[in-house]
Amino acid sequence: MNDDDPFLSDDEQALHTEVKLMRQEHSDLDAAIEALNHMPVPDQLRIARLKRKKLQLRDEIVKIESRILPDIIA
Repeated sequence: MNDDDPFLSDDEQALHTEVKLMRQEHSDLDAAIEALNHMPVPDQLRIARLKRKKLQLRDEIVKIESRILPDIIA
């Protein structure tokens, strides 16, 4: 979705921007985890911490997306 959508309120635009940044951070964490897994001796504790952070970030993304697109009961 475009962050400059004229039909979105300022709050909605801010939420879209926040989700976009969080998705990028989520992707960066995924890349970091993948790189650590390819080390000769992977740091399992660090990998576990990054995975936990990634899951927390995913939960936050889901919460924000539910505020942007609330369930519509038909």
